Amino acid sequence: MSHVPLLISDLAVILVAAGAVTLLFKRLKQPVVLGYIVAGLLAGPAIKAMPTVDDVEHIRIWADIGVIFLLFTLGLDFSFKKLMKVGGTAVIGAVTVVLGMMTLGYIAGVSLGWGHMNSLFLGGMLSMSSTTIIFKAFDDMGLRNQRFAGIVFGILVVEDLFAVLLMVLLSTLAVSKHVEGRELLDNVVRLGVFLLFCFVVGIYLIPSFLKKARRFLNDETLLIVSLGLCLGMVIIATKAGFSSALGAFVMGSILAETVQAEHIEHLVKPVKDLFGAIFFVSVGMLIDPALLWEYKLPILILTVAVMAGQIFFASSGILLSGQTIRIAIQSGFALAQIGEFAFIIASLGLSLGVTDHFLYPIVVAVSVITTFFTPYMIRLAEPACKSVERIMPASWMQFFNRNSSGSNTIRQKSDWNKLIKALLRIVGTYTAVTAVLIFAWMRFVSPVITGYIPGIGGGALSLAGILLIIAPMLRAIMMKKNNSKEFRRLWNDSKYNRGPLVSLVVLRIVLCMGLVMLPVARLVNPTLGVGLAVAASVVGVVIFSRRLKKQSILMERRFFTNLTAREMENRRNATISQRFASNMLERDLHLADFEVKQNSPSIGLTLKELNFRQKCNVNIVTIIRGDRRINIPGGEERLYPFDKLVVVGSDDDLSNFRQYVEERYRERQHDNNEPREVNMEQIFIGEGSPLIGRTISESGIRDKAGCLVIGIERGTESIKNPPPSTVIEHGDIVWIVGEYEKVLQLSEGSAE
Repeated sequence: MSHVPLLISDLAVILVAAGAVTLLFKRLKQPVVLGYIVAGLLAGPAIKAMPTVDDVEHIRIWADIGVIFLLFTLGLDFSFKKLMKVGGTAVIGAVTVVLGMMTLGYIAGVSLGWGHMNSLFLGGMLSMSSTTIIFKAFDDMGLRNQRFAGIVFGILVVEDLFAVLLMVLLSTLAVSKHVEGRELLDNVVRLGVFLLFCFVVGIYLIPSFLKKARRFLNDETLLIVSLGLCLGMVIIATKAGFSSALGAFVMGSILAETVQAEHIEHLVKPVKDLFGAIFFVSVGMLIDPALLWEYKLPILILTVAVMAGQIFFASSGILLSGQTIRIAIQSGFALAQIGEFAFIIASLGLSLGVTDHFLYPIVVAVSVITTFFTPYMIRLAEPACKSVERIMPASWMQFFNRNSSGSNTIRQKSDWNKLIKALLRIVGTYTAVTAVLIFAWMRFVSPVITGYIPGIGGGALSLAGILLIIAPMLRAIMMKKNNSKEFRRLWNDSKYNRGPLVSLVVLRIVLCMGLVMLPVARLVNPTLGVGLAVAASVVGVVIFSRRLKKQSILMERRFFTNLTAREMENRRNATISQRFASNMLERDLHLADFEVKQNSPSIGLTLKELNFRQKCNVNIVTIIRGDRRINIPGGEERLYPFDKLVVVGSDDDLSNFRQYVEERYRERQHDNNEPREVNMEQIFIGEGSPLIGRTISESGIRDKAGCLVIGIERGTESIKNPPPSTVIEHGDIVWIVGEYEKVLQLSEGSAE
């Protein structure tokens, strides 16, 4: 008798429970994530009335797999470049929320008597809003095109990065059991170097690899390659002493910079949906209902703290960044929940054995309650805005509105400022990459070489190899920006600038000599004088080598080409320029794009006939039709299926426009619900028929009745697809194709 492995039977229980419960939640119009958690509660060891998963270790295995793919897809949507572009509002808002909620969570945990480590992890869990829930809520409510939604998405992007950093720091604190400034700083630096190295090397190698392999990458192979890269980075991250979740997130963020990012995201979505569901079900499995009842008061306190704290800190941060009171309140109410990262941090605390078991179900319960209330909180933002505007003193309102509407002045940065910033960025990046390459070479490659070739010969060969690899980076550290326009202008403006400029060059040369000395000292162990001579010789060769100069330029060009490839592709396909969009936002206007559905009632009508400007107070500024772009279309321009309309208006106007279009679409759908099948029928042309003596075109069968003549039987002759000039005669049998009702009417009319 065959036996099903326990891991597979557990997976069957998980998916059956998830499928049944989420169908119910879909019908009730509740978030699917809540359904998964309830399914986990039913399928977990807490419920014995049905087949359940009893092995906690199996639950953790499925949870770990789910976290990896969940973080990978979050990374695909993250992008380091997107982080650089979110702007000051998102950064200030996210920092305010994270610091404020971590402090509030820690104070709440200590006040409830849960101890230092539990309270620290609790603060981390309460500091992150749910990206998944907010995206879904905005989609369902048609708010993704509103101005405050863009700010919320920016805050979520910054929070994603904070969450990853927080996981690393909490892991460090959990292992050391205490907070030590130097150790914490070491881990932060180590994490920063790791992220920078992975990003730079990944952007340099992976987009080029995908580009060269493009002709071999169909959907199947691209999916396998992407998942292979994800799991490969998971192994690298764990070997480097970081979590598997960090590795998955990093690889996702690297692939997010490639041209294939959207395609990869589309292919990985079913995998993410599957393992994401498994993760959330596993979250529910670890809940003990008895504990929830026992800790009902702390759950209520933390729920109120999350909702009030997120609203207060998010609104305050966004208001301080220069946004209006309305935008701040709308954003704060949208962020009033905790989600998937709370579960991940809670799982981390359990797996490290530093948090008590009661904390996990409490946080899950708080997340479930706040998630349930998310749509209602978003709807409450509008009345809350009106109440604040009514209560707040007029002088305060005037101050905040003036602060938010003031345009930023263009600050003339000095040449020194530009040069120093550029050098810090270049030297920091290349130094980090060089240091990691040296470390990896000394750890993994050099022992293999010296094992085959012992003695000074193996050490010299290994040294030559690593110096060849890092030579282009060394040249970039020493020579970049030495011929830039800022450097030349400072050199020519004043002789007093020349000393500091020369000092900057010398400092970078000394830094490179130090980097060269690292492998020299380890591999050939010379005296100090010989080591310095070798380092100076290497630096001299690097500076004056034309070949290295060319190689360094090609490497940098390749890196920036890969880095900007997706941006350039998106710019070519963009509905409208970002600069124009920013100018509109400053005037309380907003741009959104809407696609004309294939059966929309607007198809075939001109803009003049549709009159959107008068009906909805919006303007169509661009129509994108395939590769063609029609800017400022005229009133006689007609709409066609799959046209993309770029519409400008305020948030309220765009909402009214969306509602108007959807209502017209539903009316058309309702009208088209009745089945109109096409049938083939035969009509006998009897005596007295009005069709006798008329040609097919004169009969109006096609133009008036909407039917098609496909054949005529005349005696023994059969005429297939008769031409329109064919005359219909008495006794003919005419074969007609058309909708049943129309064919019936035509048949009755022909018999008259």
